[in-house]
Amino acid sequence: MVDDADILARLDASAPRRLLGTGILGALGLMLLWLGAAGPEGGVWRLVFALCGALFGAVALALWQATRHGIVLTETGILDTSGRVLAPMEDIAAVDRGMFAMKPSNGFVLRLNRPTERGWAPGMWWRFGRRLGIGGVTRAAEGRAMADILAIRLAGRG
Repeated sequence: MVDDADILARLDASAPRRLLGTGILGALGLMLLWLGAAGPEGGVWRLVFALCGALFGAVALALWQATRHGIVLTETGILDTSGRVLAPMEDIAAVDRGMFAMKPSNGFVLRLNRPTERGWAPGMWWRFGRRLGIGGVTRAAEGRAMADILAIRLAGRG
């Protein structure tokens, strides 16, 4: 867990976006499962619809579980509220939040100094190679504030 005194910025999932995203994915999964059960007799499409429905249901569950945790910026780096380190401060090279950056909705991308293991918390963050994307079902103002604080800290570091 992260001590509240060490937190410079915090990014949590927006409750309406969390509910809406999970609800839409779950509803799509249920519709695909229904198509798999009520589809044409003996068709391979029944199996395809059922598998896709199960996949969307699993993603909806993963989104619901991942958005329980927030993301915090501390002196040591970026962590989620369960204590998992997403990027140590010394590994962060730059913050990219431009219009044409490949970034999550309401978020930003960090360029890291070295590649890290891949990871994904649907709706909160993804990590691939030297990039860490933060955002998704989060509030835009909180994401902007965290990116600004990070940019200032990186500029002060030289």
